[in-house]
Amino acid sequence: MADVQRRKPGETREKLMTAALTLVGKGRHFASIGIREVTRQAGVVPTSFYRHFRSVDDLGLQLVDELGLVLRRMMREARANVLQADKLIEESVGIFVAHALANRNFFMFMAQGLAGESRAVQEGIRSEMRFFASELANDLRRLKLLEHLSDSDLDMTCDLVVRTVAFSLTDILSISPEDDYQIGQVRKRTTRFLQLVLIGAGHWKSG
Repeated sequence: MADVQRRKPGETREKLMTAALTLVGKGRHFASIGIREVTRQAGVVPTSFYRHFRSVDDLGLQLVDELGLVLRRMMREARANVLQADKLIEESVGIFVAHALANRNFFMFMAQGLAGESRAVQEGIRSEMRFFASELANDLRRLKLLEHLSDSDLDMTCDLVVRTVAFSLTDILSISPEDDYQIGQVRKRTTRFLQLVLIGAGHWKSG
């Protein structure tokens, strides 16, 4: 009796998600990717797509969930390594840049999704950013930083920090991962941006 190779549960789903990210990494915009293109890249038949996803938008939302896991790993690493308040910005930016380079396709998907045509994917990514900002606010409270700010102004500051870092993705993703000099320049520039934000917040009077 001939052996019949069966795919493990979830294997095809993972292949489809990886295929979509691979296409994004090759320069395709997620909003323009079709089901046949994804299945061709994944090496599966088009009908198998609908066993796992209702549409390309649904696939995008699943990728947003995976992106959230990447962001949470990044957050855990920052919490474990950034122990001194004076090193908070520089080391956090370094961790962010390292994760963006290591998960290039995911972060390219994030950058595209923020200005993409899919409202569902865009809102999913913005929801992850809001969560990230709220966790940053909790960390600043824990470190007893910017204690003079009202809760709403602290939330606004953290939202601005997250937006600034997200915008820096366009710089990071346009650089070759081997170009250490340019990567260093982006790290320095992003760190300076955030220092200016937090210095401004330090002099802000909540009213």
